[in-house]
Amino acid sequence: MVELLPLSDIAPQAVEALLDAAFGSDRFGRTAYRIRAGVDAVPALSFARVADGALIATIQCWPVAHRAVDGTATPLVMVGPVAVRPDVQRGGHGRVLMAHMLAAAETQADGALMMIGDPEYYGRFFGFDAEATGAWDLPGPYEKRRLLARAVNGHGLPIGAGMIGPR
Repeated sequence: MVELLPLSDIAPQAVEALLDAAFGSDRFGRTAYRIRAGVDAVPALSFARVADGALIATIQCWPVAHRAVDGTATPLVMVGPVAVRPDVQRGGHGRVLMAHMLAAAETQADGALMMIGDPEYYGRFFGFDAEATGAWDLPGPYEKRRLLARAVNGHGLPIGAGMIGPR
C-alpha cells in the first residue's frame, strides 16, 4: 500500500537518508542548499510517499525571497528537492508528489513558486518556465535555463534583477 503523508510525519533521519540515496552525500555544496540556508521547509507544501511503511519519495518546499536591487523583497516558495529512492525511480512517485504539492500551493502558498530543474520536464507537466527568471541571480553556480518559476495562488512573479535567497 502506498500512502501520501505530510513530510512532518516522517522521521528527519529517514528523509536525510533518502536524500543521500537520491542525490549523494555531497549534495550540501549545491546552490539550492545556499538559497534555503537557515530556514525550515514549509509543512503545508512538503510531502512524503510511503510504501508498506518504507519512505520512498519526498518533496520539500522552502520560504525564499527575490531581493531586488532597490531592496524590495518578494516572497517566493522554492520547490525541491523532489527525491525518489533509486530502486523505485521512474515509477511516477515524483509526479504524484509534484501534483499534490501544486494542488496544495493553490490555496497554501504565500508566494509564487520557483525551482532549479529541467525545463523540458517541469514545463511540460507542471507549467514552470524561465520567462521571468532571466535577470534573477543565485548565490552559486547554476544554468540560467534551469531557473524556473510559476505563478500560483494569486501570487505573480517578480520581474527584473534580484538575488534569490532565504527569507
